[in-house]
Parts: sequence; C-alpha cells; structure tokens
Amino acid sequence: MATENAPTAESAAKLAKPLGMRKNGKHWHAPKKAFRPTAGLTSYEKRTKERAAMAQMKAKEKEMKAEKEAQRQQRIEAIREKRAKKEEKERYEKMAETMHRKRVERLKRKEKRNKLLNS
Repeated sequence: MATENAPTAESAAKLAKPLGMRKNGKHWHAPKKAFRPTAGLTSYEKRTKERAAMAQMKAKEKEMKAEKEAQRQQRIEAIREKRAKKEEKERYEKMAETMHRKRVERLKRKEKRNKLLNS
C-alpha cells in the first residue's frame, strides 16, 4: 500500500511546485502565462456546429416567449370581455329600472343587430 501512495505524492509535488519570489516584486498579483495568440482558435466545422446549436436554441426561446405572450394576451382579452359584459349588464339593469322590461329587450336586440353590422 505504501508503494501506491508514493507516486501520487510525487505527482502532487510536481503540480504544486513553488514558484519563489517574482522578479518585479509584485508577489500579490496572479502569475501570468505566456501569450499564445492561436490558443483560442477553433476549427470552421466546430464554429458552424456551435452557431447552428445557438440558432436552434434561440428559435426555441423565441417560440416559448411567443407562446407565453399569447397566453398573457388571451387572459387580458378574457378580462376585457368580462368587464364589457358586466358594464353592459349594469347598463341594461339601470334602463330596466326606468323602462318597461319588453322595451329594454327590444333595445338589446336592436343594439346586437347594429353591433353585427358595424363589426
């Protein structure tokens, strides 16, 4: 078992090698690596795959947002219709207080015909 632990201790010592003092004396700064301008370059195929995946993700997000907005608009429209019906009902009730019931019903039918013609 002692032989198994020895190689790991050696490899750990190689990885955590002490660097010593920095030449410029700014030992609180993180050590810099060599500048490699070609290190971050990727192949054309990889870039095209990434772009295709990104476009697919964006399309899915757009679809989900559109669906959510449609549901929101549907709720808003339902609320508007409900309020309009309530206002119309209150208006007819107010008319019924002063007029005869049959006359109010005639006016309702007449207004419905006008709404159908106008819309």
